[in-house]
Amino acid sequence: MKVILVGAGAFGIKHLEALSRIDGVEVDSVVGRLLEPTAAVAAQWNIPHHTTDLSESLARPGVEAALLASPTQLHARQALQCMRAGKHVMIEIPMADSLADAELIVHTQRQTGVVAMGGHTRRFNPSHQWIHQRILSGELKVLQMDVQTYFFRRTNINALGQPRSWTDHLLWHHACHTVDLFQYQTGQPVSQCYALQGIPSPTLGIAMDMSIGMKVPSGALCTLSLSFNNDGPLGTLFRYICDNGTYICRYDDLFDGKNNRIDVSGVAVSMNGIELQDREFFAAIDQRREPNASVAQCLTAMRTLDRLDRALAAE
Repeated sequence: MKVILVGAGAFGIKHLEALSRIDGVEVDSVVGRLLEPTAAVAAQWNIPHHTTDLSESLARPGVEAALLASPTQLHARQALQCMRAGKHVMIEIPMADSLADAELIVHTQRQTGVVAMGGHTRRFNPSHQWIHQRILSGELKVLQMDVQTYFFRRTNINALGQPRSWTDHLLWHHACHTVDLFQYQTGQPVSQCYALQGIPSPTLGIAMDMSIGMKVPSGALCTLSLSFNNDGPLGTLFRYICDNGTYICRYDDLFDGKNNRIDVSGVAVSMNGIELQDREFFAAIDQRREPNASVAQCLTAMRTLDRLDRALAAE
């Protein structure tokens, strides 16, 4: 299957690493904002074509799908362009930075019939899959999720320490992971939620600290703390407090409440959540089915983010 990668930055590279381990997938073109660094990525990964024009890549013979790892603000427009060109598309999280755009994406997917998937990697991390399997079997019930998402990002740089052309966002990007995962693991939409934000950055123009609380009809709670001011261990830590044990997820790794490692190597064919996410996308195309984390499934998370965004605007 020939695919194109849109976005030659830090997360685009993560997808190239994942795709290199998936048989039957060929990256035919890479699309970037600037020609020179895009050409460098293409050369490094032996990709035959590179461009700054998405239309040019979509028109290449045999291309069937696109992976969007571009800036958040471009996701909706590029996703619509791909679907209207008849291409399957995976949109890195979040699929859009507004509910209206997310709803348009879902509407367009239904019109075109292509496979369209959100990059909700947490659904695919072996650690969270291990928890999900036990929830489905009735072994576990989530009572509370406590999540910390912490970075030190006072300047506009990406995960590789390179300057960004766009501004990241604690709510519409980083909180989206947990909002979706909480609803996915409990099997219920959020019924109550609130959000508080700290002082905005004078240089970035965004809130650098945020606190979010959510509840679903079963009574399960989620408390999410986010910061771009954390000068310490970086990343996200998930604590599941369940009726039958406590579990701590650090990306693809899982520990019990006493910090004993749980072996999750047998959960899936890989220990890399991004690779597993990409594998689901291509499997859904091949099997002509709706993928886990389809844009329709992820719309519930976007609705909750919209509620939280409106609550913050009313502060």
